[in-house]
Amino acid sequence: MVTIYRAHGLRVIIFTDDHEPAHVHVFGDGQVKINLIGPDGAPALVWAQGMKGNDVRRAVQIVQDQQEAFLARWREIHG
Repeated sequence: MVTIYRAHGLRVIIFTDDHEPAHVHVFGDGQVKINLIGPDGAPALVWAQGMKGNDVRRAVQIVQDQQEAFLARWREIHG
């Protein structure tokens, strides 16, 4: 597990032994999984567990804002 970003009490991670499609997990009071490239090319929320709505929206916004950087890190980690 590699932490690639921290902000607003949230931690964005990539599991080193994870699978395609490229995605991140964001942990706070709960967690969310967000695909880095959704059907329309933008990041897409896959699921959320135990995270408040405001934090879910903030997590999605962070991933949208950092999409290219997070994709680059995914590729570094997963070859």
